[in-house]
Amino acid sequence: MSYFNATDFTNPSTFILIGIPGLEEAHVWISIPFCAMYVIALLGNFTILFIVKTESRLHEPMYYFLCMLAITDLVLATSVLPKMLSNFWFNSREIDFDACLTQMYFIHCFSAIESGILAAMALDRYVAICHPLRHSTILTNPSVAKIGLALLLRSSIVTLPYPLLTRRWPYCRTNIISEPYCVHIAVVKLACADTRVNSYYGLFVMFFVLGLDVISIAISYMQILRAIFSLPTKDARLKTFLTCASHLCAIVIFYIPSAFSSLIYRFGQNFPQHVQVLIAIMYLLLPPMLNPIIYGVKTKQIWSRLRWFVTRK
Repeated sequence: MSYFNATDFTNPSTFILIGIPGLEEAHVWISIPFCAMYVIALLGNFTILFIVKTESRLHEPMYYFLCMLAITDLVLATSVLPKMLSNFWFNSREIDFDACLTQMYFIHCFSAIESGILAAMALDRYVAICHPLRHSTILTNPSVAKIGLALLLRSSIVTLPYPLLTRRWPYCRTNIISEPYCVHIAVVKLACADTRVNSYYGLFVMFFVLGLDVISIAISYMQILRAIFSLPTKDARLKTFLTCASHLCAIVIFYIPSAFSSLIYRFGQNFPQHVQVLIAIMYLLLPPMLNPIIYGVKTKQIWSRLRWFVTRK
């Protein structure tokens, strides 16, 4: 039976993941850079976790948040890439309905966790630069653990309505998803019901959860910049600003593709569909791949420890 025939059903047992629409013939070649990015993400993030665990001097709030970011990136990439590569390599397009909803939940939940961690890291930079003498008393190990737990609970609860709402709708048009993975908007489009509540809730999450994280980051950096410009010398200002360089890069590679992808999904009907899908994939793959590289190269303690391991062997 052809994958591309619409069917009449209300509770599909499976969905069909098309992959990248219009580029099906090139899936094998397209999978090569995606596989390489996934391998780099795995090696990089596990390396970060190993270095922080084995180096007692790195047992500080900044590096604990970095470990949280690495774990989040590993889960986010792993929730997408294995199924996508099996589609590209083995034409394994079917995904169980419950598995699709589970994948959807993990993608949105850990994207929200990553956003919260970036906001927490901005808070860490603010305290370290604006209140350096109180940093160790404000951001203690128990407080860092509480922040991490709060971010996990917030994201888990806020994104839970995505699969719950999606499960309610009847699907009587088709079970074909024009994506390489299950994302909320793509699945809801297949429902033959009034799904405006899903759209409104998605906008709520984007503006009042991710938006609050962005506002928190912006406020932290406004205070940081005020503190930097009050320093007496240019060298001191530059040196202090460079301590935020890694975090600023992580913010850029996460929020810009994320915002661009969300806007295209909702308002970019004139964009070619394969472009939309490729941008969405980059949003999920670039942070896990680039974050450990950025922090490994720009953080002297991590870079020196990594060089020590390599030269020792």
